[in-house]
Amino acid sequence: MDARLENQLKFIQEIDQLKSVDRVSLLINSSRRENTAEHSWHFALMVSILAEHADTDSLDIPKTIYMALVHDIVEIDAGDTYCYDEQGYEDKSEREVAAAKRIFGILPDDQGQEIWRLWEEFEEGRTEEAKFARAIDRLNPFMLNFYSGGKTWVDNKIKKSQVLKRVGEIEHNTPKLWGLCYIFDRRCY
Repeated sequence: MDARLENQLKFIQEIDQLKSVDRVSLLINSSRRENTAEHSWHFALMVSILAEHADTDSLDIPKTIYMALVHDIVEIDAGDTYCYDEQGYEDKSEREVAAAKRIFGILPDDQGQEIWRLWEEFEEGRTEEAKFARAIDRLNPFMLNFYSGGKTWVDNKIKKSQVLKRVGEIEHNTPKLWGLCYIFDRRCY
């Protein structure tokens, strides 16, 4: 087997670990928490389905879907930091950069660099694709909480003001979807 294929297969084996990284959000109609692989898959499909609501007509949908699929790979090493965990956010960036270097470094250089650029683009949130992806990444757990009656917010004593601050990125990046937050919000608080 050539070295390129061997490294690609090692990466594929490595990312299987995303299935073991639990998140706080509950699955819809379930008491089970979702894992990061499920989140990434659901998020990627949401990008595809909701792309027509982006604030631009020139959204590169395949690129945005790819971004959704790779954005949380770093959680294999860094873990999922709950979005309301202030202490966890203190070193989140450092943990994720170290994870990105290790995990993306498994791939052949060209592919590792491509995923690094997509991951970094998502984190910076400056391009139209990254803005839309970040908004959908906020909308995804918001919807899961809505369909579970806000259970994880209640269980973790999260205030409405915290939730609205967190989903504020939706208002700025995809105003067409912002109204959903108010519709969903009425049933959770």
